[in-house]
Amino acid sequence: MTDTGRVYRPGPGAALSGRLAGVKIKRVRLGDPEVAPLLTDLAREYEERYGDGDSVLDVPADAFDSPGGAFLVLLDGGVTVAGGGIRRLNETTGEVKRMWTNPAYRRQGHAVALLAALEEVAQQLGYRHLRLETGHAQPEALALYRRLGYREIGNYGIYPNATGFERTLAAPERLS
Repeated sequence: MTDTGRVYRPGPGAALSGRLAGVKIKRVRLGDPEVAPLLTDLAREYEERYGDGDSVLDVPADAFDSPGGAFLVLLDGGVTVAGGGIRRLNETTGEVKRMWTNPAYRRQGHAVALLAALEEVAQQLGYRHLRLETGHAQPEALALYRRLGYREIGNYGIYPNATGFERTLAAPERLS
């Protein structure tokens, strides 16, 4: 069974309110049409910032599938507002990848709401730790993760100049 097409119902930590109220969170697969604008713009942005737009292909699409992964998008009508996925690093640790917000929707709280929803899904998948990495040319992302209490752990991945972050999650709330 696949979760594609289901609207994700966020818990209290990921609830969307105020100016985010019209935005829906949907669990999709990486190959679904709602993700295409995210991947296209992410590749463009990586190319502009780092000269390497191909890094959006560093993880196979099925890494974001159940049982160890998930991919969420925020939708405003038919517009993909933001998105990101979780993949399994090991039994207790998931990794956030492909985190992106549509430039027209930035600085409005969408990335915070998305990350809260991803943290909730990570708990449901049984992860106790959530990691992510971002590069030096993304000061907005660095500031966001620091502000949200992610602990810097140094480089842990394949990108030599990336900064790694980690958060310990509350006890797992596994899906039944």
